[in-house]
Amino acid sequence: MSEIFNAEKAKASAWFRTLRDEIAAAFEGIEDSAGGDTPAGRFDVTETKRAADDGSDAGGGLMSVMRDGRVFEKVGVNVSTVYGKLGDAAQKAMAARGVPGMDADPRFWASGISLVAHMQNPHVPAVHMNTRMFWTPHAWWFGGGSDLNPCIEYDEDTAHFHATQKAHLDPHGEAHYRKLKAWADEYFYVPHRGRARGVGGIFMDDYCTGDWEADFALTQDIGRAFLPAYVPLVEKRRDTPASAADKDTQLIHRGLYAEYNLVYDRGTKFGLATGHDANAVLMSLPPLAKWV
Repeated sequence: MSEIFNAEKAKASAWFRTLRDEIAAAFEGIEDSAGGDTPAGRFDVTETKRAADDGSDAGGGLMSVMRDGRVFEKVGVNVSTVYGKLGDAAQKAMAARGVPGMDADPRFWASGISLVAHMQNPHVPAVHMNTRMFWTPHAWWFGGGSDLNPCIEYDEDTAHFHATQKAHLDPHGEAHYRKLKAWADEYFYVPHRGRARGVGGIFMDDYCTGDWEADFALTQDIGRAFLPAYVPLVEKRRDTPASAADKDTQLIHRGLYAEYNLVYDRGTKFGLATGHDANAVLMSLPPLAKWV
């Protein structure tokens, strides 16, 4: 896999940043429109840096976190582009996934966007979204998706979320939504609890058909589906009266979310294993959670 991918890397990295900017603006707009006596939430943006073992530059990104907003209790929208050489453990993990030659040339490059939103009102669902591109001299692929994580489920909200994603995927082939939905159902399952962490969505990993432009276009539409799938649910539920019991239900569900992200999530494991900023990697964790 030669360096002809430099242009593709630049294009992918720029797209993830563009998507981040669009989502951050939309979420701050939700805060402005909510009204109330408290200040509208705003993202606190921090530049993240990653260094190689020899101290040389190894990439970084932006950690954007909003806390204690009118609607969002905590939401992070992070982007990063990192590169360098994979350590022994990561090389073995790549080899186990069928990527040859990593011991001879362990270079890698990865770029993506990662979003997790935890909401003030327990009737508004939490949500996760990420898309990414990964490159080595031996292989490249895309991954990611989005899934809805309500603590109080509404069938019509679930239906809207899935229908919007399907509408964005269908132009790429009607089989895509069915395949990526099944992938999400499997990936976001919590084995030690015997249940899914939410009501599903779409997900793919190690996705490479050999046609970079087609795969990138699919990845872009997964990202484009997010705001129209999620924002109407926020606007519909943010003023729903919530009881103390509702809040308790939310905190317990957040415990399930934290368990999944710390035990099973591949993105969390990769970020920590490759030396990325730990605060950015663990941005997905809720501000408060509870276990029974």
